[in-house]
Amino acid sequence: MDKHLQIFITVAEKQSFSKAAEEHYMTQPAVSQYIRTLEESAGIRLLERSNKYVRLNKAGEIVYHYGKEILGLYTTMQHLVDDLMNRANGPLAIGASYTFGEYVLPRIIADLLEIHPDIEPAVTIGNTAEIADLVATHQLDVGIIEGEFNRKDMMIEELAEDKMVIVASAENKLFHQKTKIELSDLANETWVVREHGSGTRAATENFFQKAGIHPARLMQFSSTQSIKESVASGLGITLLSKWAIQKEVKYGDLKIVPMEGFPFTRAFSIITKSPFQTKTLEIFIEQLRGSKLLRIV
Repeated sequence: MDKHLQIFITVAEKQSFSKAAEEHYMTQPAVSQYIRTLEESAGIRLLERSNKYVRLNKAGEIVYHYGKEILGLYTTMQHLVDDLMNRANGPLAIGASYTFGEYVLPRIIADLLEIHPDIEPAVTIGNTAEIADLVATHQLDVGIIEGEFNRKDMMIEELAEDKMVIVASAENKLFHQKTKIELSDLANETWVVREHGSGTRAATENFFQKAGIHPARLMQFSSTQSIKESVASGLGITLLSKWAIQKEVKYGDLKIVPMEGFPFTRAFSIITKSPFQTKTLEIFIEQLRGSKLLRIV
């Protein structure tokens, strides 16, 4: 039945029987038969079809959600069995929050593949909440997330410290005033922030609460890169990891705001769901733990 689920999920994601047929090197009638068999097994229609669209109905959404989880578990099971042959190879589904995924993970994967070239990493980058949900439903083997995190259904291991600072455009008036920069000065600025669910947004709101400041205006973006571009253009100030701003500070596009108590730290953490780990996953986690890269900034 796993083949039926695979084809059903492809049809749902492609919203097309013909595209699913191409994906699985099958004829369109064969795809239709797989879907029909799955619907008969479920005892209910799963897809709404017309000449213009193919889309999930309510029952289809349920089967799609749990089908993804079932296939994730099936893949993990197969990898664990393969590990009895002591092979470290094949797919590894890695999730990471934006800061780690964009500024740290690529170099760690490069180091990993130098030693284990048969591992096939596939990386998903999202905010902390998104990555946690994908790990929880076995769609990712491992996640690396940022900030405070507490979920009883997962195993959490603190990996490294992440230093965070306030940054602004070098032309910001904060750097040209004669007096020392105070918290009240920060409150009068527009703050450029990440979306809710992001570890960086949680850290920013934690800072606001501890400092007792209420910014005059918030401007929200869904990626760190767009925040950096906005701040460099003079739209406001922000709180970011030092990992994310190394190039911009080096070339003068951004400047760290000197404030007492900064940088402050939060944690990068590894999250996993299953107590059983494939050899490939074990090797990757050991690579993370031993990476000298994480101790540079």
